[in-house]
Amino acid sequence: MTVLLVSALVATALFTGCASTESVQSTSSPAKREFRGAWIQTVNGQFMGMSTNEIKKTLSYQLDELWKDGVNAIIFQVRPECDALYPSKLEPWSRFLTGQQGVAPSPYWDPLQWMIDECHKRGMELHAWINPYRARTKTTSVLAPNHIASKRPDLIFEYDGLLLLNPGIPEAKDYICKVVDDIVTRYDIDGLHIDDYFYPYPAAGAVINDDRQFARYKNGFSNKADWRRDNVNVFVKQLHKTIHDRKPWVKFGVSPFGIYRNSKSDPRVGSATSGTQNYDDLYADVLLWVNNGWVDYCVPQLYWEIGNKAADYKTLIGWWNNHCGKRPLFIGEDVERTVKYSDPDNPNSHQMAAKFRLHKQMPNVNGTVLWYAKAAVDNVGNYANYLRTYYWKYKALQPLMPFIDGKAPKNPKKVSTVMTDDGYMLIWQEPKGKSWKDKAVKYVIYKFNHDEKVNLADPSKIVSVTTKTYYKLPYTDGKNKTVYVVTALDRMSNESHGVVKKIKL
Repeated sequence: MTVLLVSALVATALFTGCASTESVQSTSSPAKREFRGAWIQTVNGQFMGMSTNEIKKTLSYQLDELWKDGVNAIIFQVRPECDALYPSKLEPWSRFLTGQQGVAPSPYWDPLQWMIDECHKRGMELHAWINPYRARTKTTSVLAPNHIASKRPDLIFEYDGLLLLNPGIPEAKDYICKVVDDIVTRYDIDGLHIDDYFYPYPAAGAVINDDRQFARYKNGFSNKADWRRDNVNVFVKQLHKTIHDRKPWVKFGVSPFGIYRNSKSDPRVGSATSGTQNYDDLYADVLLWVNNGWVDYCVPQLYWEIGNKAADYKTLIGWWNNHCGKRPLFIGEDVERTVKYSDPDNPNSHQMAAKFRLHKQMPNVNGTVLWYAKAAVDNVGNYANYLRTYYWKYKALQPLMPFIDGKAPKNPKKVSTVMTDDGYMLIWQEPKGKSWKDKAVKYVIYKFNHDEKVNLADPSKIVSVTTKTYYKLPYTDGKNKTVYVVTALDRMSNESHGVVKKIKL
């Protein structure tokens, strides 16, 4: 993530309230399918100096609070600088976990596997977030002997205090894909996520030294900018294929900088903005990736406020809605900036309600990712309170991705009830499935009054999304007639027909 957009927020006073009741309630009915994510970063050092138990306790608390807020997907940073927050034979342990690169945690644990287990038992997805090219941050001074920059300095270039894998060298692309294939092979992740760092953000006086690579690998290009874009395009396409060749159900997502091109650079396609550009400055042709199906979802980082002179949020969400609809589009939201600024149309309120209204008005926007998780957990500006009491009060299933798989699994089998020592249980059996496309991995439990029409399109009736094949019922005296419905979800959240069970509680 780019930190330049949020660096000035910490010292700024935040609103303690949110929108008025009228403005909050002006949004439309809740969506049954919506990506509700949160980025948990590690590169900021929030876990350094903590023991294993302290990190687990902190992460457990964050996951519990985010679950209460309605979050259904966690994007967890596992590779900040060609390192690993998981045991790897390819890259060293991250200093952002242990304090020293290459040193394993003690007591030993696997943070990625632990996060997968913890997210899945809460009904959340886990997307492993890597920084593909960044090899060393500015704050890292010592690299482990088995770090790629130590072993293969010929694959690396330096820029403004950073070390980066060179996108112009084919072997560098292959190396990143090898690392990703290792993650996808060994871990039951739901997604693989890359952020906005491709070629480096421009720095005054700094030059990308890639003349030698351009001369050797130019592939018919005479313009270096076009060549650099092609390098990133080839990598993104290759990474998508690497992931889906190994596990077709693992979603490949990208979170680009929030401006594709300014209208001054491209009057036809550009937005009415005047900031850094993906296409021209980072050599990232995001629309090409979306339109060619090389990514499975896109999360532009719209971290600005409504009314920003250089990059107005309202302008940009409209632009992405209009241009990025060929793959699921989620919006990267800066929690702190949202509550820092007042709504231009309602100065007594911060911008949360106004931004959520814009989300609802955009037909191609079907999700949100919070930057960053801790800001939501800390409830700055009452942001989390309004998620859990209004905006994300009811659970939501993941958006469909029929371009990967659009067929629903079979219904749960033998739905019944049983009284146990732990209470009255609704139980069922997993439906049969021959392949990953048919196999049920989660279940949705709905609850209706006995005289109420069963409507599975109503998310307010969802009481649980679980990987278990049982659900504890709120039994009292056996006199309250209630209707429960159980459905099955496959890897791509396709939902089976419901099995109805009338119960007396």
